[in-house]
Amino acid sequence: MSSHMLDPEQWVDRYSDYLYNYTIVRVNNHLVAQDIISETFLAGLKSKDNFKGEASERTWLTAILKRKIIDHYRKKNSKKGKAEVHINYRDEDSEGDWLEERVEDPFDKTAEDTLENEELGVAIFNCLETLKDKQKEIFKKKTIEGFDTDAICNEYNITPSNLWVIIHRARKSMAECLEKSWL
Repeated sequence: MSSHMLDPEQWVDRYSDYLYNYTIVRVNNHLVAQDIISETFLAGLKSKDNFKGEASERTWLTAILKRKIIDHYRKKNSKKGKAEVHINYRDEDSEGDWLEERVEDPFDKTAEDTLENEELGVAIFNCLETLKDKQKEIFKKKTIEGFDTDAICNEYNITPSNLWVIIHRARKSMAECLEKSWL
């Protein structure tokens, strides 16, 4: 599969919910999550020629998203983060600026990248284990495995409102745990 197999026009419809669920757990801020997802789509567009087809479109975008989340925390925790170059843009509807960046195929990793992703993965897994059993099961099914809301509600005999309260609490607990253990 090559870059002509990517379908960027469908990314928002196909992947934004999945990427949002993935991101909100890690940043616990709606606006920041939206920004990171926008940056991910932009980076995917900029780097689509680097797509080697070794993974699905969703997996490839998720790998880019992971780097964006790590970058978000690096900037937040670093005083050096202000030295980046911004590019001004203007199109028919809006203007602003975005970070200049070169996004490589996420499957072309350095040892440091691999180690950092493994450390984050271990931290996430450990934090997941701190959740109550039912909360953990529901959270995993909805945000990680992508189960349908109705299917989860039927399985656990809960309402969609109950589901979202459980997911919200789990996200909050995960974010607090990750702040303590990984950051």
